[in-house]
Amino acid sequence: MRALRCDLVGGPRERRWFLAKQRQPRTSAAQPAEAPRRPALQEVTQFMLLEREVEVQYRPLMREALQSKVTAVADSLRGQTPTCSRCSQPMKRHDTETVSWEARVGHLHASVDRYRCPRCKDESRPLLDLLGVEPGRISGSLARLLALLAVVTPYALAAQLAWLLLGVKVSDMGVWKVVQRLGESAARYSEGLSQYHADSRSEGASTREAPPAVVLSVDGSMLGMQVRKQRRRRTGAEPLPPLPAVQEGQFQEVKTGVLLLPAERVETSPGRHSVVRRFLVSCLGDADTIFARLYAQLRELGWVGSDTVVVIVGDGAEWIWNRATMFVRRCEILDFWHALEHAWSVARLLYGEQSQLADRWVHQIAEDLRAGKVQEVIARLQRMRPKTPELRAELQGLIAYYSEHAGRMHYDEYLRLGYGIGSGAVESAHKQVVHARFRQAGMRWSEAGARRLLALRLLLLNDDWALLDRLPMISIA
Repeated sequence: MRALRCDLVGGPRERRWFLAKQRQPRTSAAQPAEAPRRPALQEVTQFMLLEREVEVQYRPLMREALQSKVTAVADSLRGQTPTCSRCSQPMKRHDTETVSWEARVGHLHASVDRYRCPRCKDESRPLLDLLGVEPGRISGSLARLLALLAVVTPYALAAQLAWLLLGVKVSDMGVWKVVQRLGESAARYSEGLSQYHADSRSEGASTREAPPAVVLSVDGSMLGMQVRKQRRRRTGAEPLPPLPAVQEGQFQEVKTGVLLLPAERVETSPGRHSVVRRFLVSCLGDADTIFARLYAQLRELGWVGSDTVVVIVGDGAEWIWNRATMFVRRCEILDFWHALEHAWSVARLLYGEQSQLADRWVHQIAEDLRAGKVQEVIARLQRMRPKTPELRAELQGLIAYYSEHAGRMHYDEYLRLGYGIGSGAVESAHKQVVHARFRQAGMRWSEAGARRLLALRLLLLNDDWALLDRLPMISIA
């Protein structure tokens, strides 16, 4: 800005005068007659005080009521001898101990009988198995609520929100442990469901009302991983072993798929569409894993009948089209915007960066592709005579790319059927599933930690969080 002002001044003498004037200390503005007042805060409203008073008064009563119900359940099991799950023989009572655990209303405890099988040496604590709690652990609805907070926000902030929203003090590590135990349970359930539906003898949901077409879009996104998979451990009084060398570029691909129905795509504004509902599938596995889970989700929803056309939208990656053959009735679509990206590479070399001629050239290709004239576009590209080796190589690559995927570029027909021609749904899914939680500043993940949190986040985004109430909390070593 100063350089611009100097150019506006006349000769060298005027410029020197202008610069000297700029260096002069500026006089401060006139001070107001009165010092500014500090912004005032109002008193806490009477209603908020009443709310907190009632919560403080009745929270102990709720804990006492829940404790009495736990005691009643424990008393109902007195005298009942469990049988061994392995040999079906009656077990013998070994001892009784008082255990405690953390619940939403506070600290609970119970006297628990421990039984042992004389033959198999297996142990059982029927009361804890019936209640679904573990000694000394956060259990019940409190664990599910803490996991819910951690699914949408980092662990440290989730611990703060637990105090502000639930009135429960918990450490960051306490929230992390809950997520690991519930996330492992959710991940195992998802993997087991995929294996179940992979067997042709398994039964899926009824396909009586299967849709005529279902859109499947899949893509990958990179996730920063921890460079050291295991922590260093001290042996006795010896010093910790040296840190291993840090390797750059520690990333792993998260594959995400979206399932939606073309009939549920609505136009929210001219040229802009949205979907009424969608189902997300994501994993840290390979291409076979994500397609196995997509197929399992289709069967679980009852969306893949004998006459259902599975529309696969992809960006041209070979791993997508190689796995798409698992669907007999399918329609493969190359992402329209990905096809134009290749055209832009040629246009920049042909007309230069930020050229209006390049804009018009790509716009004409886009209009022709949207009208289903892919063969005309290829013929026009073949008639071009590039002047540089770089442009010739880029043009030949574009012609080969369009020729290879010509059968997936009948965009006029796809638009007429309502399938859509872009992969915007899966791009949006990446932002919601991965970016919003896993790719915040400085975040690096272990494979197990990412897999567990990913399973929980999918339950929330698919509006299936209630399923977590029916999953056990798994102990993590």
